[in-house]
Amino acid sequence: MWRRLSSYASGLPAKHRITVAAAGLACLLALAVVIAFLTGRNSQPSAAADEPATPSGTNSRSATAEPTASGGEVAAPPHVSDPVVFAKAAADMLWSYDTRTTSHSQQLSGMRAWMTDEDTYGDWASVSAQVPDPTLWSRMTDQEQRATATIVEGHYPSAFRQALAENPSQITKAYIYAVTVTGKVTLAWARTEAGGTEERSVTLAVQCRPSVHCSLVAIAPAVAP
Repeated sequence: MWRRLSSYASGLPAKHRITVAAAGLACLLALAVVIAFLTGRNSQPSAAADEPATPSGTNSRSATAEPTASGGEVAAPPHVSDPVVFAKAAADMLWSYDTRTTSHSQQLSGMRAWMTDEDTYGDWASVSAQVPDPTLWSRMTDQEQRATATIVEGHYPSAFRQALAENPSQITKAYIYAVTVTGKVTLAWARTEAGGTEERSVTLAVQCRPSVHCSLVAIAPAVAP
């Protein structure tokens, strides 16, 4: 349920928009993670049923891929082992919100539940940076602002796929995959006639270890499609 690299901020009227420093923050751990992808940190996943799918397309293997949430709460992470399926659900979560029912702290707490518990790889800063500061969130709440995402597709970027082909054994070090997700977000405000639809795209670093449900690592720097 959610937004793009500059997420919530793009949903505000022009005079209230902020520039979320996601790219800079992503360069902390996320940049290291993705550079590792593109220089051979990754490989073709095993064909075992409990391991991630091989990067052969955009697709899903689980009926539990869609995240669920009640009211305006942040969706809970799905229990899936496919990186693309998980990334699509994560983008949906990142691009959707409802300030009428979810507080700033609740939004961050809900997002945190999607993160890997491996501190070596997780870049919480790149993800939490997608949420405006408490003051701006309060202004958004005054406007009853909300956004609903529609995911179009998810795929492994070409550079990542090439890295997998060139060095297939390295992914076993961290089982981290780069996945680019595209979609659109419908924005609305209750007290004005403002709103509209925006196209979105984001590349996520997703960890899917064998026999362990996938988790979010970072919002990654842009890579070749």
